[in-house]
Formats: sequence, C-alpha cells, structure tokens
Amino acid sequence: MIDTHTHIYGPEFSIEGQPDGAMSGQVETLDRALAAGVDMMVLPAVDRSSVSPMKRLHALRPDNTALAMGLHPTEVKENWPEELDYLMSVLNDGSAYVAVGEVGVDLYWDKTFADAQMEVFDRQLCEASRLSLPVIIHQREALDQTLEVLSGHPDVRAVFHSFGGTMADVERIRRLGDYYFGINGIVTFKNSGLAAVLPAIGIDRILTETDSPYLAPVPKRGRRNESAYIPYIVDRIAEALALDSRETALATVNNAMTFFTIETPKP
Repeated sequence: MIDTHTHIYGPEFSIEGQPDGAMSGQVETLDRALAAGVDMMVLPAVDRSSVSPMKRLHALRPDNTALAMGLHPTEVKENWPEELDYLMSVLNDGSAYVAVGEVGVDLYWDKTFADAQMEVFDRQLCEASRLSLPVIIHQREALDQTLEVLSGHPDVRAVFHSFGGTMADVERIRRLGDYYFGINGIVTFKNSGLAAVLPAIGIDRILTETDSPYLAPVPKRGRRNESAYIPYIVDRIAEALALDSRETALATVNNAMTFFTIETPKP
C-alpha cells in the first residue's frame, strides 16, 4: 500500500528525550507503517521549516519515502515572494522530487492573502509544467479559485488531496480535466457522505493518503494520525466500491505509481 500524503517527518512524531535534529520517533512511526504493509510514503512540504526534517527522514528510509516540494497556501504571508523563491530553489536543487506540493488555495481560515495565494499557486503550477511534475493540490473553501487558476494549466497532472467534496464537486473538477482524488480518513467518518461519492470518482482515479498527523480514520479517530492507518482507509474504499480490499490496495498502488512515476520496494 502507499500513503500518498503524510507529514510524519514533523515534530508531532518526535518522542520524549529525542535530541534536536534526530528522527527517532519519526523513524519508529515509519517502521510501524512498513509493518502494516504500507511500503511507500510521499512526504510533501508545507514551508521552509519542512525541508530539513523531510530530507533527513528520506535519507534514513530512501526506499520507502518520496519527496514533494511546495509552499502551502496557509503559509502565504507578507513574505511570500521570499519563501516561494526559496522553496522553488530547493525544488531545483538536483534532488529527486516526485511532485510539486502541497500547493493551492485555502480560504477557510483567512481570506487576507486570497489573491496572493492564487498567484503563488499559479507560479508553482508553472514550475510543475516546466519540470513535468504532477501537483498535489490543497484546497479548502476555495474550489472556484482553485479551478480558475488550474484552468490556465491544462497540461498539469494533479491530485485533489484530502478530497471531501460532493458529487457536484467531482463533476466540476472532471469538466476541467482528468484529475486524481486523494482519499483519507474522511471517508470513514460517519457523517462525511464521502463514501457515497466514491463510485462517481472510480477506483482508477483514487489515491490513498492519511494527511498525518491529521484526520485519523475510524477506529483511530481522535488520535494522532499516522501512515500505519492506511489499511483502514483501503478497507472503507473497498466497501464503498463493492471491491475486495486486496484488489483495492493493488489498484490504488498502481494509480500512485503512475501518477508520481515511482516504484514500490520489491518484497
């Protein structure tokens, strides 16, 4: 299985007494995922502070992690030109990144930088196009703005990360392009309604993710999320689509390998 969106490199996974710069807790978390059958984890950046820890974790488990680089929309502040220039220089530092992300538009918390978020998103889509990389899109309460910017980049492949929308949202996105949808613990929530939307997406455009440390699936809801919980998400997707869990796992792994142009470790 693959977790196509996890922040297990973050400080939330540090353990008590862990020295600064060490990754003991993060490695333990990653190894629990491996034991649960999750062979590959995509680590997306959110800001400047993401770069060092995600690279350190990748160096410790290079066969089981892949990196994506980008400026998260909620991190677009007054100094966004400097931050964006830095992260785009990292994206071009010669390392093997599998995507630009996570990037997009988020108007849930604050609309102060709405225009700047759209410009930053546009610039990062331009860079993705130039590098022929797919894009991990974060959008919250901003589907109109996200689609407006995305419409200017018809050649860019993208996944709508942490998708929790409606059938109508799927139809709107599909009218613009053949995009993927990242499905995480939201699909297990009793009142989300997302499971009923999955048939409209179809198994061939679903990527499994956790968005750790957020959105832990039932029966782990309320706890810190981690990549080891991907099997709960796979099982719920399989149930919603009337498929076998193993069949669902294989299909979503193939989707991720195609989307990110990566390979999973051989057993």
